[in-house]
Amino acid sequence: MILWKKLSQQERQARIERALQENVNFAHDASLGYPASKLDSKVFNSDMPFLKDAPTLQTYVANPNHIGCHTFGTSEKAFSGTQEMEREVLKVLAEDIFKAQPHSYDGYIAPGGTEANLQAIWMYRNFFMNYCEALPEEIAILASEDTHYSIPKASNLLMIERYAVPVDFETRKLDKIALDKIVLAAKHKGKKYFIVIANMGTTMFGAIDEPNDYCELLERHNLLYKLHIDAAYGGFVYPFSNSESTINFENPKISSITIDAHKMLQAPYGTGVFLCRKGLIENVLTQEAEYVEGMDLTLCGSRSGANAIAVWMILFTYGPFGWCEKIRVLQMRTDWLCNQLDVLQVKYFRDPFMNIVTVQSEYITAELEEKYDLVPQKHGEGNKWYKIVIMDHVEVDHLSTFITDLKRTIHVKERTPLKV
Repeated sequence: MILWKKLSQQERQARIERALQENVNFAHDASLGYPASKLDSKVFNSDMPFLKDAPTLQTYVANPNHIGCHTFGTSEKAFSGTQEMEREVLKVLAEDIFKAQPHSYDGYIAPGGTEANLQAIWMYRNFFMNYCEALPEEIAILASEDTHYSIPKASNLLMIERYAVPVDFETRKLDKIALDKIVLAAKHKGKKYFIVIANMGTTMFGAIDEPNDYCELLERHNLLYKLHIDAAYGGFVYPFSNSESTINFENPKISSITIDAHKMLQAPYGTGVFLCRKGLIENVLTQEAEYVEGMDLTLCGSRSGANAIAVWMILFTYGPFGWCEKIRVLQMRTDWLCNQLDVLQVKYFRDPFMNIVTVQSEYITAELEEKYDLVPQKHGEGNKWYKIVIMDHVEVDHLSTFITDLKRTIHVKERTPLKV
């Protein structure tokens, strides 16, 4: 690891306090030009004594605006202290976790994985239009049917046609024969440029796409593409549970990655991450933002610097070894659940390196769904799966109680006579 290490509570607090001192202090500085301020003191009392031992909450009260992209060009100097901490977060994620070379990437802390995925597709659409003189109708999005709903949302917003690739019902792997037919049909329809979304942990199944399934086929058909990895869920799991993973920036075909910090990392909601290789993010420069120091290269514009500090706090509280240990514990709990389901001969899907277990719906009653807050693949009629996510709060005791109830319902079904 290059930067990532475990820091003591005193070290973390000192680092954040130093960053806040480098930022503008709206409580004391005569900052006349910013349409911003600290949080309203009538509601958020900055003199509360507990804040002195809560540096992350101090940052929320200070209310830094991290508008722009702090890995590219200059940024608003009023918030330089916490911007530097955001760069430290991006360095850990890009270099230490996803194996990028130093200074080879851009990125920012986004307001969630949905925006990070939108940012990627917007960026690649403009890239093809700027460098290949592509027409919008010549560009297509290619992703599996299990891909997150942010991808059809991007298709709608950016008016780019989307092709959903079928997957095998039980293995959730891409149907490569169907993929070939889809690409050929798109090519015949005039599509020349493809924005590919490969999943590192699908929302419902935790399934891992093989990026080369897309790359080899598109290259065989002499089609240009850009490859984005949606690791919104798996980004803080898979690289730690699978030491042999090649889904990172060492693969030259991967150009960008989305990660969500408000899932596995347990940061406050509204905290995603967007990372991409150098030479790409400038395709979404908003030149009209002339009053912004530096360049606004993000979809959201203004964004909370406190979210970046929350991610920094989590990363440097655990350190790499502490985080690996946490993921190992969750993997063990997931293994335990799967072993119990195997004994009961219950059909389910689980990638061996992930902590999501998705059970076929025939085994789940309405009572089990309600008692354990199980999430269906589809609300209403036609649902075929329910997922169980082994998060930090889900202990073996909870899983054991679930298995006991599941076993009881299965036995009841077995004893129920068939209706004539």
